[in-house]
Amino acid sequence: MSAFAFAAPAVLAALVLLPAIWWLLRLTPPKPLTEVFPPFAILAAILKREETPARSPWWLTLVRMLMAAAVIFAIADPVFNPRANTLASGGPLVLVIDNTWASATDWQRRVDTAAALIDDAEGRDLPISLVFTAERQHDAGPVDAASARNRLAAAEPRPLPADRTQALAALRTALDGTPPGTLAFLSDGMAAGEDDDTLSALQALNPADFRLVTGDGLATVAATAAVNGADALSVTVTRLEAGAARSLPLTAHDARGRPVAAGTADFAAGETVATGTIAAPFELRNDFARVSLDGVANAGGTYLLDDGFRRRRVAFLSGEVVDPSQPLLSPLHYITRALAPYADLIEPSVADLSVAVPELLDQNPSVLIMADIGRLPEEAQDRVRRFIEAGGMLIRFAGPRLAAAPADDPLVPVQLRKGERALGGALSWSEPQPLSAYPASSPFAGMRAPDGILIKRQVLAEPTPDLAERTWANLADGTPLVTTGPLGNGRLVLFHVSAETAWSNLPLSGDFVEMLRRTVQLSRGGGVASQAGGAEQQALPPYRLLTVNGTLAAATGEAKPLAADAAGTIATFDNPPGLYGTEDGYVAHNLLPPGSAIRPLAVPEGVTVLREALAGKAAWSLKPELFTLAALLLLADCLVVLFMGGAFVAARRRPLRGSAAAVLLAVMVLSLAAAPALADDAKPGDEAILSRLDTTHLAYVVTGETEVDRISERGLAGLTEFLTYRTTLEPGEPVGIDISADELSLYPIIYWPVSATAAMPSSAAISRIDAYMRGGGTVLFDTRDQFVALDGSAASANTERLQAILATLDIPPLEPVPADHVLTKAFYLLNDFPGRYAGGPLWIEAQLDRAEDPSRPARAGDGVSPIMITGNDFAGAWAIDANGAALLPTVPPDERQRNHAFRAGVNIMMYMLTGNYKADQVHVPALLERLGQ
Repeated sequence: MSAFAFAAPAVLAALVLLPAIWWLLRLTPPKPLTEVFPPFAILAAILKREETPARSPWWLTLVRMLMAAAVIFAIADPVFNPRANTLASGGPLVLVIDNTWASATDWQRRVDTAAALIDDAEGRDLPISLVFTAERQHDAGPVDAASARNRLAAAEPRPLPADRTQALAALRTALDGTPPGTLAFLSDGMAAGEDDDTLSALQALNPADFRLVTGDGLATVAATAAVNGADALSVTVTRLEAGAARSLPLTAHDARGRPVAAGTADFAAGETVATGTIAAPFELRNDFARVSLDGVANAGGTYLLDDGFRRRRVAFLSGEVVDPSQPLLSPLHYITRALAPYADLIEPSVADLSVAVPELLDQNPSVLIMADIGRLPEEAQDRVRRFIEAGGMLIRFAGPRLAAAPADDPLVPVQLRKGERALGGALSWSEPQPLSAYPASSPFAGMRAPDGILIKRQVLAEPTPDLAERTWANLADGTPLVTTGPLGNGRLVLFHVSAETAWSNLPLSGDFVEMLRRTVQLSRGGGVASQAGGAEQQALPPYRLLTVNGTLAAATGEAKPLAADAAGTIATFDNPPGLYGTEDGYVAHNLLPPGSAIRPLAVPEGVTVLREALAGKAAWSLKPELFTLAALLLLADCLVVLFMGGAFVAARRRPLRGSAAAVLLAVMVLSLAAAPALADDAKPGDEAILSRLDTTHLAYVVTGETEVDRISERGLAGLTEFLTYRTTLEPGEPVGIDISADELSLYPIIYWPVSATAAMPSSAAISRIDAYMRGGGTVLFDTRDQFVALDGSAASANTERLQAILATLDIPPLEPVPADHVLTKAFYLLNDFPGRYAGGPLWIEAQLDRAEDPSRPARAGDGVSPIMITGNDFAGAWAIDANGAALLPTVPPDERQRNHAFRAGVNIMMYMLTGNYKADQVHVPALLERLGQ
């Protein structure tokens, strides 16, 4: 459609009158003269002169012509990028809407555009067929305008790509051969695949009017890959349209959502793919949990990272002295070449194993690789065993030394036979053996079938009942090639061949690189251990899913477990983007597979389509500006005429009577006009905010239920009184807040009594709570039903409501308050946190990445938990009346329990205001003395 049009083009016919107006405007009446009265002198002057009209100046005539043209054009109502509001009447209105991840940024404009088309259809009494391309089920049957509006209002963008094939199939079935009148395709502008024939398929429906409505393609960008290199993190970013050079900021976040590093991705002019880097130390990069594109608030702007992304530190030991002149004969040469792109490699500076082993392990590696080492010194062997039992991984390669080692070696996963087995040669009846397919329980499952790999020598394992379970790779004759076994919290892995080419050609193959990479990825990385053995190959349950806005939320019931071969593929309805597994180990399943690129939707030859822009941005009228121009020109014309007529000169000759009154009137008008502007500087509620800045207030969420809110207010009032009496903290009166409107940052903690009968908070209100927690505030959820189930099961209606609220919050992993947490020692020494009820746990943020120090009496968490959850009804235990008497009894009735509830409240407030202050070493003597009592 044209980018410029007139709403009333017939008015432009008035432009033909401009020449006549020009001729009329050139004539001006004679200038009036001032004469002294003698009548006869006047008559004589009249009789002596013949008056002829004078001509007006050309520039004044031009001003008047421009004023007339401006009025004519304003009445014609010129509109830039207008929307076609005429629907074809030969059939139903068909709306095909992409509600994909790319539509999230301008979703409201898409809704407004579709709503305007529905309004037009309603005026013509046309049926409406509505279908969305990112839904699991499609209902494209024609409906009336009211039903279409309801479906449109209920729709929302999904963190998924479009599945237009299923949507078009449902549309064809619903139309059943009836050609549409107007078919509007509200597209995200992206092609769904290499051969996207969506427009051809829509054209095949034979619509009378076919429109393609798109948004701003320059805003569509997505992160598609992240590689943890040797010195920096590399992020691949793709954009939909190749435009001018552009720089996108990148931010890396840790598991708690905190930004820890930044970089940029720079697009060259005309390029659609860019690679950005985030430079950070190795240890800091291992803390990255996701990378986001700043300013891109959709699922494409977030790239999730898992334990497999973290770059491991790998230490090497070899039984042979490395000869620099013959690197191909070194057992470590092929290992280092295979792992250099994926790991941080460290080698000892000395050959003495009793010194080399502690030197390497002091650098805290994730993996220790030993190539053909048969016997370690006793002290070194004990140190390696402790390293593995603590969670490390030992990978060993066979060789002559290992083949000759004692059979009771504790650092091998299976019992080995003495000596080695030779395959092929003059004294052997057997031939070199190839590899068989990798077992399904092996981490190598999913790799292509090994081809061309021959094993000439190996060390054999003694047959045991569990040998098959411990085997990750076999030779064709069934003998093990790679075996594994646990040792404490760590793992032993043994390659039954050497790390160089003397025993096999395995080190020369690509399988060797992939086998080592997958094995190393099973080790600890970033403080979280992956599932050992073949657990990664099992179907992983959804853990945290990516929302369309690019944040993580709790998994919903629609997502299915992620199969091993589905990781790294494009996201689907069954497997939306997110984290799959458990908090102990998970796999990141991103929106787009690595190496993919987004391409614009092209109009194929033979398809005739009318392009339009989304409503709410491009369409605007020039009528107000033209009327304003005409008014300004009219004012200028009046001033010119007054000046030419001598009005200003005459005014100067008159006495300045009334000047003071005119000035006074102008001052009054200006003061009246300025008064509202000054009043607008103050916003409603500013006085209340200012009054709460100098005093700490306890806040509670107003639920709208009178009794619940009364107990909350009286409960916090009781806790305030207890705090004032027992501590140096003197809070102000409790404040009830509306989380959808009030300022939340004024309060260190917000008490939220969860009620199933209260209105469900809106998504905007929950987003404000999420932002409050990210900003350092804490929300204490209380279901008031004694027990809280956070595993998906609902023990009560209040718990179900809590789960519904938490489902849309980006909350960290939770755990009951541990016995050594700062909360148990913040002010009082507590073992539990009762309220009206006792026995229910108090849930807080789990400290998953802490380094435990048994010498400290309290945990040294980095900060305060942004969320607390209980069912013990704290406010019910704290609530007092005006006389200080308790309003509600404890269950069972016990004043000691109520006193402990108040102490729990004091500890929570001290923890909120001082954080991990009580974990400082300066308090250790006093705390130990108190504990000794």
